[in-house]
Amino acid sequence: MGQHWFKNSVVYGIDVKAFCDSNGDGIGDLPGLISKLPYLQELGINCVWLQPFYPSPLRDNGYDVSDYIAVHPALGTLDDFERLIQRAHASGIRVLIDLVANHTSDQHPWFQEARRDPSSPYRDYYIWAEEPPPNTDHHVVFPGVETSTWEYDEVAGAYYWHYFYRFQPGLNHQNEQVRAEFRRVIGFWLDLGVDGFRLDATALLISAKATPDPLAHLDHTILREMSDFVRACNEEAILLAEADAPPDRLDEFFGEESRMNLLFNFLLSANLFLALATEDSTPLDQVIAVLPAPPATGQWLNFLRNHDELNLDRLDPVDRERVFAAFAPDQQMQIYDRGIRRRFGSMLDGDPQRIMLALSLLFSLPGTPLLMFGDEIGMGENLTLPEREALRTPMQWDRSMNGGFSSAPRDQLYRPVIDQGPFGYHAVNVSDQRRDQDSLWHQIRRLIAQRKQLLTFGDGTWHIVRCDRGAVFTHECDCDEDRVIAVHNLGDQAQTVHLELGGASWIDVWCDQAYPPPDSESVVIGAYGYRWLQRVASS
Repeated sequence: MGQHWFKNSVVYGIDVKAFCDSNGDGIGDLPGLISKLPYLQELGINCVWLQPFYPSPLRDNGYDVSDYIAVHPALGTLDDFERLIQRAHASGIRVLIDLVANHTSDQHPWFQEARRDPSSPYRDYYIWAEEPPPNTDHHVVFPGVETSTWEYDEVAGAYYWHYFYRFQPGLNHQNEQVRAEFRRVIGFWLDLGVDGFRLDATALLISAKATPDPLAHLDHTILREMSDFVRACNEEAILLAEADAPPDRLDEFFGEESRMNLLFNFLLSANLFLALATEDSTPLDQVIAVLPAPPATGQWLNFLRNHDELNLDRLDPVDRERVFAAFAPDQQMQIYDRGIRRRFGSMLDGDPQRIMLALSLLFSLPGTPLLMFGDEIGMGENLTLPEREALRTPMQWDRSMNGGFSSAPRDQLYRPVIDQGPFGYHAVNVSDQRRDQDSLWHQIRRLIAQRKQLLTFGDGTWHIVRCDRGAVFTHECDCDEDRVIAVHNLGDQAQTVHLELGGASWIDVWCDQAYPPPDSESVVIGAYGYRWLQRVASS
């Protein structure tokens, strides 16, 4: 597939712990994931992103890493991981893994040595102060949970700095030895066959840490060194950056500045939900106008929801409240004063028409689409669980005990399954939907197949097609002789949209109902409808 294989991939995010338990101990594992590779292949997935599977105290879903070059014993072994890579590649599936380089667990040997001995070389792996600076509540990532970015350590007799939870001390990447450590980590996993890395908290990783305005200066040399090292080891391996930065800073992560291949499109996600909430295409027009165009070597990773809260921080307060009112009206659905802790299936009330409208839009916008495990069946969340754990519940495979996730007694599950209500596993599961040709699962499977055939969406140039219908968003992609127009109606009333189709012949390659053939004057689109029109090449 070459160096740009990621442009026409469909990425599927997996929390191994919550996917499939092979041995009945209550926690998902690598052998369980291996057993489900045929399922992913059938769905049409050709790239998976694995969330942390490393040894960890699991206080932050594995993002508190205590060993970067091993597998958590409950999840399997390195042999299991190598087997996963071999089987995935044989199935045509690439594998990306999380690289959590911004911080470690406070149980990591580096930190344990650093806190015990001020003269240890590991001391400078972290950032310390005898007294914390003023305004330690500035830049707290989890308001309401954490109150400071500095934590006093009794053993060290000093304060250490952290962005996230207090048990995740922040690493000092100005220290060349820290950067060398992560080159060794990257090389280790590349040698085992991974196809790239998702860089957790990328903007924070390269920020001016422990300063009043950390994002004022970003040290892109850190990312460029990582990128150069990855490419030297494997020229087809990629880096996916979780860079939630202001719009005018995003282009720094592409091109020569940082050389990232993929960037999570946080701005699109927030504005897409604003457009859905208001049934108005204006937020999409506006966000597209400010997003920098990726270079030939780069691409956006577009998503509706990832594994964290839906972050609305970059919407203005009025628009944020509109999204809250539409999709998270209860306070318990909201989190950190900025986000929503729900899956998009339940946010859209399980309505297959609106779910498919949102996904059709996601899959047709320029970029690489991301689905999180369970999205393909419209899973919901468990709001009784704390913080972001609400939307990280186990995969619902069938109607058997624990939704087919695990044979362990319910009280021994790593995380409880959803077993009640309209999104419980008796109502929402893979087995039932695979048997129903009209189910959400089959619709998404067909959507994936269409997206993989229409390479124009990944490789083409594109622009917004202006029309006089505020609820309708229309865009066009061109690549060589291929031309595709996507029309999406965000509103609850049918619309007739006037397009200039140039007198050519057009066909529907993806739509939600049997439409009349498009002509040179108008395209009809139903309530919450969608159409992908492809120009028929002249013979």
